[in-house]
Amino acid sequence: MHPFTYTRVSDTREAINAGRRGGRYIAGGTTLVDLMRETVERPEALVDISGLPLDEITVTERGGLRVGALVTMSEAAAHRKVRTLFPVISEALELSASAQLRNMATIGGNIMQRTRCTYFRDVTADCNKREPGSGCAALEGVNRTHAILGTSDACVATHPSDVAVAFAALEAQVRLLGPDGERQVPFADFLLRPGSTPNREQDLRKGELITAVEIPAVPRPLKSGYLKVRDRQSYEFALTSAAVALHVRGGVIREARVAAGGVGTAPWKLPSVERHLVGERPSDALWRAAAAKAAEGARPLQHNRFKVELLKRTVERQLRIVGGTK
Repeated sequence: MHPFTYTRVSDTREAINAGRRGGRYIAGGTTLVDLMRETVERPEALVDISGLPLDEITVTERGGLRVGALVTMSEAAAHRKVRTLFPVISEALELSASAQLRNMATIGGNIMQRTRCTYFRDVTADCNKREPGSGCAALEGVNRTHAILGTSDACVATHPSDVAVAFAALEAQVRLLGPDGERQVPFADFLLRPGSTPNREQDLRKGELITAVEIPAVPRPLKSGYLKVRDRQSYEFALTSAAVALHVRGGVIREARVAAGGVGTAPWKLPSVERHLVGERPSDALWRAAAAKAAEGARPLQHNRFKVELLKRTVERQLRIVGGTK
């Protein structure tokens, strides 16, 4: 591990000033510390923000939720309002990591976590995320777990977060505070696709701090859930996953929000699936037809062609579960 300085801050202004000087924010540290041990990350300065007052979950005036960036994964999963209003968030969190990690890791840190691509974490391998311009070893390597959506010639790594898939489906906003004040970024725009600059992963300006993730109010009643398919049942990242939220009134689907994980370079919203559902009555035939659109635009690699069909089946299965026709 390379030498670094450590500063613990007590207010957001102090944190932003330290971040503007190049400090890296750390709270639970469940990802960054690992990357530092492996010399994938070599920050010169760490800024401990764990003492900032960003650890509350509140209901917004319109009936949405605001989840503070320093709320732990376990706290968010167990919160009564989260479980009542948006079960998909609780389910995604409870299917993430181990219980010990969920007790430490924060919501802000979770959506900021970096890929689990083995080539990214192997400092002897070519990786454009780690060393821009060096190449992507995964393109011709073992790429079974890599992305089929949102890929580029520079990167095919998936985003590993489960709860980020739920946030993407629910069209959440990321609240940021920085040297120029506050701003909100749609979740779909916050986590960037790789393009030709895979080393730039989030829409963050220098010194900016995530303060909260805000989930907007949705029509009620709402049924939602998260399904994760993985190689083993305990502590494993998704091969595919699906977050589904449906508003059904009068026997007709009035709104549908669907996103997939484990298959995209970012949590992948599925607007074609959503459009196919709205205005229709729940049925097995509808789920099958909608799910068939889930892999539109997929670019599978040598070892992950199976993900195309697996994604369709995962989305169809979760539509049946949430839609009540399983």
